[in-house]
Amino acid sequence: MAPKKKPVPLNIAPIGEGQAISNTIDVASEANLEALQKKLGELDLDEQQRKRLEAFLTQKAQVGELKDEDFEPICELGAGNGGVVNKVRHKPSGLVMARKLIHLEIKPAIRNQIIRELQVLHECNSPYIVGFYGAFYSDGEISICMEHMDGGSLDQVLKEAGKMPEEILGKVSIAVLRGLAYLRDKHQIMHRDVKPSNILVNSRGEIKLCDFGVSGQLIDSMANSFVGTRSYMSPERLQGTHYSVQSDVWSMGLSLVELAIGRYPIPPPDAKELESIFGRAVMDGAEGETHTNVQRPRPPGRPVSGHGMDSRPAMAIFELLDYIVNEPPPKLPLGVFSNDFQEFVSKCLIKNPSERAVLKFLMNHTFIKRSEVEEVDFAGWLCKTMGLKQPSTPTRSTE
Repeated sequence: MAPKKKPVPLNIAPIGEGQAISNTIDVASEANLEALQKKLGELDLDEQQRKRLEAFLTQKAQVGELKDEDFEPICELGAGNGGVVNKVRHKPSGLVMARKLIHLEIKPAIRNQIIRELQVLHECNSPYIVGFYGAFYSDGEISICMEHMDGGSLDQVLKEAGKMPEEILGKVSIAVLRGLAYLRDKHQIMHRDVKPSNILVNSRGEIKLCDFGVSGQLIDSMANSFVGTRSYMSPERLQGTHYSVQSDVWSMGLSLVELAIGRYPIPPPDAKELESIFGRAVMDGAEGETHTNVQRPRPPGRPVSGHGMDSRPAMAIFELLDYIVNEPPPKLPLGVFSNDFQEFVSKCLIKNPSERAVLKFLMNHTFIKRSEVEEVDFAGWLCKTMGLKQPSTPTRSTE
């Protein structure tokens, strides 16, 4: 039986399979820690955020080389985008992590390029970005090791909650905007895959982005795995024209509508469904008339995500994409949410990217400013919804 191939660690260069590993990794990690702590001083963090990031970086510096045999599986967390995510224990450090395994039939040179490109994740340290421990290659799979977020992703939370209250979505909006701004301003990258399954939460009340496109080679190699992602893509991206961070703004807006009404919002809910969701007659965001009086014909098809009460047959993916490009954008129903929230979402879901709101405008929007000062027990709501034990120190978020 052939000996097991030695994993390729992320933090050495050049990357070569079977290359000897020296004890300089820990030293390098300590040097990196000092540099990163200096960078933390440049970020606008409160005391709690700073302490949590420093604690994470200190833990990370002690992890050292990541090897396949050092991980003990606990359970599967989810699957998608060409990979499976497992909750694992890193035996040498005792840390619980989320380990994403991506199986790709690619040449060694491309695989090594992906590992190199993923190194950018070591520098992505923000309260709004999921922490990264490292990546390596072993036995035909690329492993990406991340901070474990015990609340899961917002699509999982949505299944338990049914729909999410506006004050909770205010905190989500703040975190997503700040995460997108951090990626753009500090690393000159866009996310490319904003959707509920890529917004993770934990019992401390933190809300963080994951699975953003730092590796162009990985994006290209996984192009055929992103069918589910296309339903969150902006019209300009689906049409193959130039796109920017404005595309992420569209995806955020679409995600917020989904989380607010409880299912993917294309095609829009009909009268019966809206009444079943909210327990009363509500007004359609497009027409502003109560649905008890209006029976506007809707296009056939149910959302691909399958949330909600819509009993119509599922839309084929090409029908869905055609709808996004050619039909009016989704809106929040009237009479359920505040005018501020409705306007915020509508500014995100403008089909023409040059007219769509930019990050700076959105971060100064009345809805965000109001949400920043609202005292909301996000951690308490999440723990109750997901059946989690809340940490001993209550987390009341005003961020």
